[in-house]
Formats: sequence, structure tokens, C-alpha cells
Amino acid sequence: MESSCHSNGGVFRKSLRVRIIKQIKTMKKHKLKLGVFLIFAPLFITSCATIFGKSSYPVSINTNPNAANLSITNKKGKEVYKGQSPATVILKSGAGFFSKAEYQVKISANGYAEQIIPVNYKLNGWYFGNLLIGGFLGMLIIDPATGAMWKLDTPPINVTLSKPTALVEPTLQILDVNTVSANVKARMVRIN
Repeated sequence: MESSCHSNGGVFRKSLRVRIIKQIKTMKKHKLKLGVFLIFAPLFITSCATIFGKSSYPVSINTNPNAANLSITNKKGKEVYKGQSPATVILKSGAGFFSKAEYQVKISANGYAEQIIPVNYKLNGWYFGNLLIGGFLGMLIIDPATGAMWKLDTPPINVTLSKPTALVEPTLQILDVNTVSANVKARMVRIN
């Protein structure tokens, strides 16, 4: 009996060892898969322009004279800011999915000619970083939705308002030559 128990125990130990080795191999495969997933998952969910860029930018506006009236409208014509100079206004770079923002800054003051300055955005170079690291989610959804795919293309606004000039329009007068002074007659041009 002892020998049969001893031989059964050896089979049991060998069977147990085989199962443990299989489980270790399975765990190693899962760890390898988990490791690969943890390394590559961020590449598919990151968004370069969102990480390295922004979706809103400060626009600095200075005028001469100071305290000029400012009105900023978006590309739909909606007023997004009203105030006086000097001012720094935070403006969004996106105007919807895959659409860059555009603004018009209207600057006016009593006794001065009004000026309108455009604020434009251009494609952010970091947006293409999505291609390099495989961030298709960032390229197709995150950056276009947040507006981070666009960056400010307008330098700080420094404007000197000018006084309006009176326009002198030329006029044509028809006069009788017999009723004008000699001084006016000297400047007259004969038309045949």
C-alpha cells in the first residue's frame, strides 16, 4: 500500500507541477498583453494639439487714444465682448467641429475714424503629431471638437486711431462769363 500511495503521490505532484507551469505561462501571456496594451493605449487616446496647444488664446488690444470702445464679434456676427481699451480678451480658437474661429474687433472713439481688425486662427502644427503617435481619436474627434487643432495667427493688436479727414468733392459750376470777376475769368478753361 505504501508503494501505491507513493506512486500516486508522485503522479499527483507531477500533475500539479504541470498545471502550475501552465498557469504561469498563461499569466505571463496576460501580463505581456496587458503591458503591450498599457504601452500602446495612450497612443490611440491622446491628442497632440490638446496636450501641446490650447483651445482658447488671449488677444491683447491697445489703442491710442486709450479708452476706445471695443466690440468683438464672431463669424456668425454675435457680439462676444464689449468694453474699452486697453483689454486682453480670451477668445476660443474653434467655432465647431473642424471649424476655426474668426473674429472682428471694431475699435471706435468719438472724433476718430472707426477701425475693424480681423482676428484669425490657423492650423496648429501639433495637430499632425497625432499621425506620428497613432492618435486617430485625437485627430478625428478630440482636437477638432475642442478647437485645439487651431492656434492664434494674429499678433497683439496695437492701433492708433486717426481723425477723419473731410473729403472735398470736385464740383462743376456753369457760370455766365459776363457775370464773373476778372480773377475767375483768368482761371477758366474754354470748352469747344
